[in-house]
Amino acid sequence: MDAGTSGPTPPRPPLDWIAGALRRERTRVGLSLSELAKRAGIAKSTLSQLEAASGNPSVETLWALAVALGVPFSVLVEPPIPQVQVIRSGEGPAVRSEQAGYAATLLSASPTGARRDLYDIRLEPGGVRDSEPHIPGTVEHLVVAAGRVKAGPHGAQEELRAGDYMSYRGDVAHSYEALEPGTKFVLIMQHV
Repeated sequence: MDAGTSGPTPPRPPLDWIAGALRRERTRVGLSLSELAKRAGIAKSTLSQLEAASGNPSVETLWALAVALGVPFSVLVEPPIPQVQVIRSGEGPAVRSEQAGYAATLLSASPTGARRDLYDIRLEPGGVRDSEPHIPGTVEHLVVAAGRVKAGPHGAQEELRAGDYMSYRGDVAHSYEALEPGTKFVLIMQHV
């Protein structure tokens, strides 16, 4: 790569995720730095460094903080869920069958207690289908079967082709626009 070309943006380091999660969870339970450090049995300076994404936490330190905050360990170390998720056709992790020409890619697991409505959508070019926000907590999942569609929350629309998957909040204004004739997609509305 030459000096004038920039490559893809590297993923945010886990320390940023951990720092954000610690600040969010500490604020949620209403604890000061001093009180959380005391409950977790760690130095206040260590916690301060972790919340500034400059520390180097051990599993034991993070586990103690998770227990003190009353959250699962995973809450502190899992990356944040993106507002809009797109999986391009053929790019998701596939599990293949040994017995047939079959591959399954999990696009989205249903959260506990979720309800889903499934729609077969056919859309032609010539207009934008604007959708008002649905009930709070709604998430939409879209899989393109044929054609091309521009879809998603206002200001974050993505162009999708056959086989592409996208998920986004359905409780904000969003839209769908066919970019070629014969556009078809499956729309799953998930309500919690």
